[in-house]
Amino acid sequence: MSQDLRKSGVLDGVRQGVLSAVGSTPIVRLERVYPDLEFRLYGKLEALNPGGSIKDRPARAILEEALRTGEVNRETVIIESSSGNMGIGLAQACCYHGLRLICVVDPKSSRLNLQILQAYGAEIDFVPEPDPATGEFLQARLNRVQELRRIHPNSFWPNQYANANNSGSHYRTTMQEIVDTLGREVDYVFCATSTCGTVRGCGEFVRDHGLSTQVVAVDAKGSLIFSSEQGKRLFPGMGAGLRPPLCDIDLIHQCVLVSDLECVVGCRRLVRREGILSGASCGGVIAAVEQMRDKIPAGSTAVLVLPDRGERYLDTVYSDEWVLEHFGDVFNMFESPFTPFEEKASSCAPAVC
Repeated sequence: MSQDLRKSGVLDGVRQGVLSAVGSTPIVRLERVYPDLEFRLYGKLEALNPGGSIKDRPARAILEEALRTGEVNRETVIIESSSGNMGIGLAQACCYHGLRLICVVDPKSSRLNLQILQAYGAEIDFVPEPDPATGEFLQARLNRVQELRRIHPNSFWPNQYANANNSGSHYRTTMQEIVDTLGREVDYVFCATSTCGTVRGCGEFVRDHGLSTQVVAVDAKGSLIFSSEQGKRLFPGMGAGLRPPLCDIDLIHQCVLVSDLECVVGCRRLVRREGILSGASCGGVIAAVEQMRDKIPAGSTAVLVLPDRGERYLDTVYSDEWVLEHFGDVFNMFESPFTPFEEKASSCAPAVC
């Protein structure tokens, strides 16, 4: 390498800024979480994005497109509703670009997530009560976003639930990376759903490239994305109180509903069998495999998009005290990872929609 290049600070393998490290996450073979499977199981480790989750991808894509088009300038206030990871992804991107971010949160947001947001310089706007008409915090947060936009005329709402750059980021990167690594013969891709950006981006890629891949949406019981049965959900990041505009049923081949307890069991199996400390929605994806394993043909290739890391769930998913408080003494489930959920607890009966 020339001396001039070294002096300029440009070196082989060195990226330009933290946001250039978003994406290109590794795919690993999962052979231990369910060692008796007759098909190949892989996990895409989105926790290794610099902000700790898959939401780094749409956060960067949405913000940088708005900067490119001039919709956002240096004086623009970014205002978004987020229960956690998207807010953190945006906070990282706004911090890097020197932009002000107001993140609208609710009581489900963990104390650790709020601390991370504030460490990046984001301002927290707290919504204490659910929307009276729907009973959902999501709608209450969205209402507050609109109030803040009226207060700040030069503002930008990323609108992660409807912005095409959310799903587009997964079309251009997430699914493309899966195919680049494993080839076109990927039979199943499992995606946790909330905004539906990941599942839509992957589904559009499959359709446009003529792949035979089945896209499996994994949703939380109590969510209203694929079900009309609204219920209490303990974890942010999976499920929603409404069907997001990005949700396109025609792109989804199957959907699986998982309970909060199944998410906990899935997370604990994943860390104890594979050494992967993951977030609650990752546990939900693991639980979805449990529900579908008998329907997946031998010799197939299945990829699990594992959205985030587990440190942010140490006081819930990985806390024995918290688990005992919310589910009772279910600890035998963690030590017997190959026994079907429904044989352990009726509250975990599989629900495939």
